[in-house]
Amino acid sequence: MNVRRLDVRHLLCPLPVIRTQQKVKELMSGDVLEVVSTDPGALNDIPAWCRVNGHRVLKVTEQDREVVVRLEVSKTSQ
Repeated sequence: MNVRRLDVRHLLCPLPVIRTQQKVKELMSGDVLEVVSTDPGALNDIPAWCRVNGHRVLKVTEQDREVVVRLEVSKTSQ
């Protein structure tokens, strides 16, 4: 299991989700991706994208105008 970090700060919708999707394609099942965004929409958009695509949201936090979504990659749904 690898833990990766994706910095999508200062990007607006839909770019945080698009960049997350691109990064997930590079990862293996079971890997963890931590996405850091300043777009408040990412608070809902990235977890929704995860649900649709079968990835598991491990944690969502919001602090100092940053949204951090930690997800586990699942390749079974792709």
